[in-house]
Amino acid sequence: METRLLDARTDPEPALEEAASILRRGGLVAFPTETVYGLGARGLDVAAVERIFQAKGRPHTDPLILHVADLRWLQELARELPPTTLEVAARFWPGPLTLVVPKSSRVPDLVTAGKDSVALRMPSHPLALELIRRVAEPVAAPSANLFSRPSPTTAAHVLADLGGRIDAVLDGGPTEVGLESTIIDLRGRVPVLLRPGGVTREALEEALGSVVIPESLVDDTQPQAAPGQLTRHYSPHAEVFLYDGPDAQVVEAIRQLSEEPGPTVVLAFSEDLPALQGLAVSVIHLGSRADPEHLAGSLYAALRDADDLGAARIAVRTVLPGGLGDALNDRLRRAASGRILRPQ
Repeated sequence: METRLLDARTDPEPALEEAASILRRGGLVAFPTETVYGLGARGLDVAAVERIFQAKGRPHTDPLILHVADLRWLQELARELPPTTLEVAARFWPGPLTLVVPKSSRVPDLVTAGKDSVALRMPSHPLALELIRRVAEPVAAPSANLFSRPSPTTAAHVLADLGGRIDAVLDGGPTEVGLESTIIDLRGRVPVLLRPGGVTREALEEALGSVVIPESLVDDTQPQAAPGQLTRHYSPHAEVFLYDGPDAQVVEAIRQLSEEPGPTVVLAFSEDLPALQGLAVSVIHLGSRADPEHLAGSLYAALRDADDLGAARIAVRTVLPGGLGDALNDRLRRAASGRILRPQ
């Protein structure tokens, strides 16, 4: 299969119409959202949805998010709406927030991993919204990458993973947020934050009051309540060593790691660059540890660049917690297979 690149950056109209036509025929199109590029298919068409799983190599235990462009779809895709649903949607949609609600009979079990709930989102990227409007039904769209790889934030990332596996990529330039959407489960008495993302915990608590955060990782062998729950996810090919602790101890641990056979690549914050000088490592500059918005936009590209450099291992530090830093640390932890190293 030849994957077509549809350039929507300068003249979006023909690219959008061709992308919508492919989707309406049951094909697969990657397209930009404000978070990352998504791999889209008609979300209520079982055959089209199955092509997503085949193209990505994604297990059927990992559910998909249905993307909508109109609030009316909430009523059609949910069996019932938890009391806070419309309030939360009005406040955060369109935007990087996914809502988990009881699913209606219109939603195929394939979309939800057989679960009785469905994850819904209205993206804010203008190309994504217009594409969904033209398809005229919900679009299922996980990240447009091979399963468990770092999510794509450019069309080039999509082609590197899925070239020859999907029909087309709608190129809208780099994404804005750089991390996937926040996922919140509204079905219980207290909302549960299943995945931190572009909408921060603090913003949710301001809108909803208390929010529950699960303490442990889920069972990877079972169907998941929402995407992005697996212990190892968003991972490069190289092994990731994630460190947390005082500056001197972390730098010493990286020095010891660099003496192992094979090249070490460090994803470094601006504040750590002087201490890393003289180490036998390649360094990819992420930006300041105190600027999570910039870090979010650069993380996945840096993980991919480290692989391109032939890294045997990747060393990186945790980000300052709070706000978008919580989402960054979640992605880093999963890239490192759930392991955080705390050198003494």
